[in-house]
Amino acid sequence: MALLDPGVRVYAIGDVHGRLDLLERLHDQIAAEIAASPAERTVIVHLGDYVDRGPDTAGVVERLIGLTIGAAEIVCLKGNHEDKLLTFLADGEGVESFFRYGGREAMASYGIDAAHLGGDGDARHAAAAFAARMPARHRTFLETLPHSLIIGGYFFCHAGIRPHVPLDRQTPHDLMWIREPFLSSAADHGKVVVHGHTPVDDVESLPNRINVDTGAGFGRRLSAAVLEGDRRRFLSAAASR
Repeated sequence: MALLDPGVRVYAIGDVHGRLDLLERLHDQIAAEIAASPAERTVIVHLGDYVDRGPDTAGVVERLIGLTIGAAEIVCLKGNHEDKLLTFLADGEGVESFFRYGGREAMASYGIDAAHLGGDGDARHAAAAFAARMPARHRTFLETLPHSLIIGGYFFCHAGIRPHVPLDRQTPHDLMWIREPFLSSAADHGKVVVHGHTPVDDVESLPNRINVDTGAGFGRRLSAAVLEGDRRRFLSAAASR
C-alpha cells in the first residue's frame, strides 16, 4: 500500500547541530534533484536539533528562516535541543546541562565567549547575554516550531512517540525527548514514524520507523530520507577532508 499519494515527494532531514556546511551541501543535493526531476508536490521536513555542538548554530537558524528551494514546502520541527536552549534563555535554568549539550558552541556562534562560564552563579548572566545577542527573529522561529507533522502514511517528529498512545495524544515532551520504549518497539504505530534524536552510524530503515540522525553534531554525516509512494531512499552529506 502506497504511503504517499502519487506525485508527492518528501525529504526528511536529520539533526543538523550547527553544521551549516553539511546542511548547505544536503540542500544543494535536494535542489539539484528537484530541478532535474520535479514532483507535483515536494515537502522538505527538518526534524529538529538545529542548535548546539557544531560551530554555526546562528547560521543554521538564519538559513532555515529564509529557506526556499524551488517550489518545495519547507517545514521545521522542534527538537529537544531547541527545547533546552529556550529553557535556558528564559531564565538560565539548566545551565550545566545546557553546556553539556553543546550550548557553549551555540553561544559562540552568536559572538559570546562562554568558555569560562559555568555553575548557577553565572547562569542568569549567561542567559541574559545570550538573549541580548540572539536576533528576535531567531528566538521567535525557535519558539514557534511545531512538534509533529503527518503526510500520508508518515508521522514526522524529532525523537519518536510513546507506543500504544494515539498519535494525536502524544505529548510534546515525548515527541522531542523519548528514546525507550519507542526505539525497541516493533508495534505498528498506525503510520511510519520518521525521526532523528538518537545518533546511528547509518540510517535505520525499519517497518515501523526511519531514523535519519547520522551524527552530524559529532563530526559524521547529515542524512535525509527521500520518500515517494512506498519507496525509501537516502541522501547524505559528509564533511570535506
